[in-house]
Amino acid sequence: MTLTLGILIVVIILIVIFTSGCHMKMFSIREYRPSDQHVVMSLFKDGIFEHVYPAFFKAMSHPDHIGVALSISMAGYVLGGSSYFQALLFGSAWAGLIYYCCHDIYEGYMMRRQSADMADIQASYLENPDNGFWVAETDINGQSKVVGMVALAQDAGDGSYGEMCHMVVAFSWRRKNLGSQLTRKALDFCKERGFGRLILDVSSPQTAAISLFEKAGFVQTSSHRNTHANRWFSNLARINVIVHTANTEIINTKQ
Repeated sequence: MTLTLGILIVVIILIVIFTSGCHMKMFSIREYRPSDQHVVMSLFKDGIFEHVYPAFFKAMSHPDHIGVALSISMAGYVLGGSSYFQALLFGSAWAGLIYYCCHDIYEGYMMRRQSADMADIQASYLENPDNGFWVAETDINGQSKVVGMVALAQDAGDGSYGEMCHMVVAFSWRRKNLGSQLTRKALDFCKERGFGRLILDVSSPQTAAISLFEKAGFVQTSSHRNTHANRWFSNLARINVIVHTANTEIINTKQ
């Protein structure tokens, strides 16, 4: 009796896990609507600021910064008359400066985009047939919810390639192939419009995004530290902007 009950419980648990997994994987990708503005802006902000801490920890783990932190802490210890508190205070001040630099870079990027293309998504992307803005939507408890987004714009030069930006997937929906599907949507759009290449910029602390894009066929073509922030902030934060490019002809042939 006990064995039968145990088997029954295990079967019920497996059924619940299976049906929940199937439900969680169901989503659709559609064009942006004006009614999506609030949730899209929220996703956009969260997607930017989540990189601050990874950038900070990556910067602080650099040997140069570790050396400076130790030196400053030692200076605080000596100047404070062998005070461990002073050592901690001086070291914390250095860490606080690095964090501020990282935060300023991402906040500056967010504010620039909010006053540019994100200020009017309809005009920036949907009114131009060579641009696009899509959201990933799923059904949660009978209500539709936007859980991801991606945008693409024709380059301002000769119009021969597309530039992908604003790729964001809600935290609870990551590792469910949604990022790959959004990337595929952008690549397919490039193919339809006759763009030979798709280019995107990603900051160096975004290791998961870099891995996703490279699996999708993107290759790193260049990198720089032009974050549009103060040059000293960029150097202290050690954030590089990595440019990735995908040849849409080759990728679509392979896939």
